[in-house]
Amino acid sequence: MSTTDIPSREELVRRAADLAPLLRKHSAWSEENRRLHDETVEALAAAGFFKLRTPVRHGGYEVDTRTLVDVTAELARGDGSVGWTAAVHTIPTWMACQFPSHVQDEVFAEEDVRLCGTLSPSAMATPADGGAIVNGKWGFISGAHHSQWQEIIAIMVGHEGEPYPIVALVPMSDLLVVDDWRTSGLCGTGSVSTVAKDLFVPAERILPLPAVLSGGGADADAAIYRPPLLPVASASSVGVALGMAVAAREAFFKRLPDRKITYTSYERQADAPLTHFQVAEAAVKTDQARFHAHRLADLVDTKAAAGEPWALEERAVARADLGVVCRLAKEAVDVLATASGGSSIYRDIPIQRITRDVHAINQHALMHPDTNAELYGRVLCGLEPNTLYI
Repeated sequence: MSTTDIPSREELVRRAADLAPLLRKHSAWSEENRRLHDETVEALAAAGFFKLRTPVRHGGYEVDTRTLVDVTAELARGDGSVGWTAAVHTIPTWMACQFPSHVQDEVFAEEDVRLCGTLSPSAMATPADGGAIVNGKWGFISGAHHSQWQEIIAIMVGHEGEPYPIVALVPMSDLLVVDDWRTSGLCGTGSVSTVAKDLFVPAERILPLPAVLSGGGADADAAIYRPPLLPVASASSVGVALGMAVAAREAFFKRLPDRKITYTSYERQADAPLTHFQVAEAAVKTDQARFHAHRLADLVDTKAAAGEPWALEERAVARADLGVVCRLAKEAVDVLATASGGSSIYRDIPIQRITRDVHAINQHALMHPDTNAELYGRVLCGLEPNTLYI
């Protein structure tokens, strides 16, 4: 694929918006079955959304970060689980592009290949001739049911020197999938656990985790692969929370004309001053979330295009913006959910699902607003970060 064949940002956002009716149609099924509906996955593939961070030479789009934010926000507006899964697929896809070209050729040989993964080093690896043997289990593997490859993180031990974390690319067919995804939010993401038992991984598909975290790997000539991983991952995820806030607003206003406020004289909820305050507060919080989401995306894109090194404070700002968007989106959704009345607790009313989904996102260890704010403040105070994930 040449760069002239890559859809514009406007076209990709339009495709995502056009999918909203289909995504909403299958949202209840996805919740009930704890995975995305096959028709949803097929629609995402047909729209090109599994190519967003795939190299151009492998038929991908190599889109900039602002495009990624806007597309995932539109998908999350249709269904938070879809937006989350699509966003998560872009992160291990980006990580795979830190590996040598011949490894990428193997991974991207299949059209619309999907990668899943985690950043949690919850397994162990020991050296073996030509590679390593891995044993362990990983949780929260979003989109595992529909993926062909997983990026696993393990601690390499049993060699000279200190143990160190590694990233390895393995086919999903080499892993055991454990169907343990029974949650209150983001139910449709299918974020099951996977297990490796005495799994041999060739050395060519293994990299030290710090090398992947730093970015600028095998495809450093393409701007989007230059920045450090955590700002990239933060910007890849941030659109999902924003899209959920927009979805809550649309769901609320769709029901508003037919609602009154029970046990009051308000026959129309829209006439109540309380409602005016509530919708204004939610709208302003959503606008603020959009500002921080786009500021984060623009920071990543600007630094990538310039090929400049990242200052520690800039890395901390990326995490801080992610946390702020999650907090503001949750607050906006909560305001509208509170204003939605007792009838909104029925499972066929979208606001209850949106509320549970945005609460789940705010619990994610890398997205938690308090954790990210503390990290930013720590750096501003001149202290070293207490994490590698920055």
